[in-house]
Amino acid sequence: MSSLDGMRTRAVHGGRQDLGDLGVHAPPIDLSTTYPIPDHALGGEALGAWAEGAADAASPVYARLHNPTVARFERALAELEGTDESVAFASGMAAVTAVVQAACLMAGKRHVVAVRPLYGGTDHLLVTGLLGTETSYVNADEVASAVRPDTGLVVLETPANPNLELVDIAEVVRQAGDVPVLVDNTFATPVLQNPAAQGAAYVLHSGTKYLGGHGDVLGGVVACAARLAAPLRQVRILTGAVLHPLGGYLLHRGLATLPLRVEAAQRTAAELAARLEGHPAVLRVRYPGLGGAEGAGVLGPQMRGTGAMLAFEPAGDPHAVVGKLGLITPAVSLGSVDTLIEHPAALTHRLVGAEAREASGVPESLLRLSAGLEDVDDLWSDLDQALRAA
Repeated sequence: MSSLDGMRTRAVHGGRQDLGDLGVHAPPIDLSTTYPIPDHALGGEALGAWAEGAADAASPVYARLHNPTVARFERALAELEGTDESVAFASGMAAVTAVVQAACLMAGKRHVVAVRPLYGGTDHLLVTGLLGTETSYVNADEVASAVRPDTGLVVLETPANPNLELVDIAEVVRQAGDVPVLVDNTFATPVLQNPAAQGAAYVLHSGTKYLGGHGDVLGGVVACAARLAAPLRQVRILTGAVLHPLGGYLLHRGLATLPLRVEAAQRTAAELAARLEGHPAVLRVRYPGLGGAEGAGVLGPQMRGTGAMLAFEPAGDPHAVVGKLGLITPAVSLGSVDTLIEHPAALTHRLVGAEAREASGVPESLLRLSAGLEDVDDLWSDLDQALRAA
């Protein structure tokens, strides 16, 4: 971990330690699929090291085993999360899958405890049992009673997708006991929250969102201790769920402006949430910074800010509201420079059963909004006219 303390400084300089030796200022993109191996004996040793999950070896050998550009992003993200290492994948779902495979299947476990709500894709993956696991869905205060001898992983997301409910990570870790806890930190980003400091074993990000920040790169990453990173790399090598070098470059570049983007978008989200709370066409607003927010007691001790995501329930048809918007982009995903809005019940959480959605605090009418970097008054004008028209 870097000796640099400032978040902005680490975001700018993380993962760039080798650039001076290379004689370059911008990180290079290594697009090689294979690497020359003059000494095949040494190359074989390197291949064996990668296969065992090593973080470094004498030669990359082959791009499925290692890529220097991706490795720079991994080092930078680990510095921001305060972990030994991080392991990048082709998507957030590839990252989730790898953690379940490493923590459960490779350890001879078959049971997962999940705290709802979660991102719809993660929820659906666990429901299907596709990976050979069984999942018990619980509230955050029910984790201890759900843990079994064959439990290999506890999964939670905070702030939760899509209703922004906050979960006390340290308390869930306490309940989990010896079972490792995975925290999806996509909404908060390492700028606002570091789950590893609260005892989480795995810190997951869909890098597609805030880390990339511009809606032009797909990727996932897991920050964790070195002993947990090795099995994740083994899974990545065997399944081929590798992050493309261009994706690694874009995600690494995105980290440099991450604190500035999150801070700016957070200011906008807080203002929009306050205005929506007083709008006659809005029934309820969900935002960590508002009074009465679920789990607001973790703000400060756990989370350093209220974030750039919010959700609200319009009095009218949510589809009609979205259809009347002109500036705000109606689309899934989040964390981009432009403001995005989507209807979870129809899109991101469509594959989660209606009964399960309602039980976990995700009503049918809920709209999720990711604040971008536009002028707040322009965004408000668009929201206001859409709500009134609908």
